[in-house]
Amino acid sequence: MAAGEKPVLSNYRGRMDKAVSALKDEFASLRTGRASAGLLDQVHVEAYGNTVPLNQVGSVSVPEPRSISVSVWDRALVVSVEKAIRNSGLGFNPVVEGQNLRIPVPALTEERRKDLVKIAGKYAEQQKIAVRNVRREAMDDLKKAEKDSVITEDEHRRMDVEVQKMTDEAVKRVDETLKTKEQEIMQV
Repeated sequence: MAAGEKPVLSNYRGRMDKAVSALKDEFASLRTGRASAGLLDQVHVEAYGNTVPLNQVGSVSVPEPRSISVSVWDRALVVSVEKAIRNSGLGFNPVVEGQNLRIPVPALTEERRKDLVKIAGKYAEQQKIAVRNVRREAMDDLKKAEKDSVITEDEHRRMDVEVQKMTDEAVKRVDETLKTKEQEIMQV
């Protein structure tokens, strides 16, 4: 916020919304035992002298609930794609069938499910911290605006309450998203 400007609360709301959507993106890459094209979003392939996301060298689809299919567009990259998936740390073992890779998604053990729930909790906590940082910044901007006589004390108090409501809403959405993901992970 520039000096002498009135704080715009919608900017802070937008940043809090981004934290919630970032959490959903992180959760998409968490394995739940069910096949999802989002599981391979973090995989990068060595292609044409660069490292590129998997979705730029082939198309990812989910033909069955327990398998993922990758159709590589360039035959020369099939080995690189297979290697990238094996080395991704996701625990997948792709089967090469010409220019296609079939990736069976094994069922998760109870221990692995609990680990994934802990990881999901860490992701959620990081986004809660991000939301609270936006709140702190908004409160600082409001104090500064009041000090610079851009807003009145009453406006400051009213906007304070509004920022707190936005923060509470965002934290609640993070918690709801986490709860949904935990249920999805623990479902056998």
